[in-house]
Amino acid sequence: MNRYDCLILGAGAAGMMCAAHAAAKGARVLVIDHARAPGEKIRISGGGRCNFTNLYAGPENYLSENPHFVKSALARYTQWDFIDLVGRHGIAWHEKTLGQLFCDGKATQIVDMLLAEMQRTGASLRLQGSVTQITRTGRGFAVTLETGKALAAETLVLATGGKSIPKMGATDFAHRIARQFGHRITETRPGLVPFTLSGPLRDGLAPLSGLSVPVQARAGGASFEEAMLITHRGLSGPAMLQVSSYWREGEEIALNLLPGLDAAGRLRDLRTGQGRKSVAKALATLLPARLADHAAGRLGLSCNMADLSDTRLAALVEGLTDWRLKPAGTEGYRTAEVTLGGIATDDIDARTMESRNVPGLYMIGEAVDVTGWLGGYNFQWAWSSGWAAGTAIAARLADRGTAGS
Repeated sequence: MNRYDCLILGAGAAGMMCAAHAAAKGARVLVIDHARAPGEKIRISGGGRCNFTNLYAGPENYLSENPHFVKSALARYTQWDFIDLVGRHGIAWHEKTLGQLFCDGKATQIVDMLLAEMQRTGASLRLQGSVTQITRTGRGFAVTLETGKALAAETLVLATGGKSIPKMGATDFAHRIARQFGHRITETRPGLVPFTLSGPLRDGLAPLSGLSVPVQARAGGASFEEAMLITHRGLSGPAMLQVSSYWREGEEIALNLLPGLDAAGRLRDLRTGQGRKSVAKALATLLPARLADHAAGRLGLSCNMADLSDTRLAALVEGLTDWRLKPAGTEGYRTAEVTLGGIATDDIDARTMESRNVPGLYMIGEAVDVTGWLGGYNFQWAWSSGWAAGTAIAARLADRGTAGS
């Protein structure tokens, strides 16, 4: 049986970050992943450029059963710490919008950086290694691989993420192992995911497929002002992905098609100054023509602007700024960027990410019941939680004098 000080299951963002820090004081650390390459989600993120953090990342940008849980890790390893690390590796980056930071080059630069950090501190990586069994022992944990190979370690880290994008090999493995060791799993569902529509609503919007428009979207008490993309299946784009994390099946979402505008004032001006134009033609000065036609038809307004009474004008304002529609559902884990919910935080130490029930067991990243907004927030949670666990493991082993022994 090969013995290590720390075994980390999952060579994603959180797992590799954790490994680099866990090995910093000489501990023997091994990262195991069933994939052929490390950091697969990093590689495909941000259109291949990796939206690796957000300038404005803070506790308010995360969903969790316990919204205070993220505060310690985010405060102790911040976006500025990761930006500094990126800079030390000579990776050029830029801000795209709303504080979202992307590599100027390829996302693989971030993967290479994490691998270099692991190599610098002496952490090892084993790919295409599927775990079949994990048991608690008197000295920590015993892990059996699909090949029959047995591994042992004093500490074990669950960093295999959630169920989103199963075609990349994502599973609920971390949740099952956490449950095996007595941890509660909160309700899980797809997050940051496009909506699907059905029936007349989908058919009515089908001619608008491919149209992108800025909106203010509201659902579940949250509001986001970003772009919406109409697709042949439903609604996507940043605004829709954001509110999907707050939406529940059967609920409505509300759309303001004129965000940032005094809609009532602008429409009164159009009635006064362009009264001879049809409602659709007048709305085309504020919206894309296809969407203006759809809105006028949806609201049953085939008349000219001058023909609108104050009551009908108010109804038009409401129809444009508070358009209520009910999605049929979402595209599910197939395209979801994250998994909402996960390992409940009530039995995890917020400073170290260590289990309160099983000494030596750590849980980080997307596997935990912490979900960030779209825009680099989930990667920042991976860096912060990975750092918190990694530094705690390094200190634990060094204090006991077991690192490398």
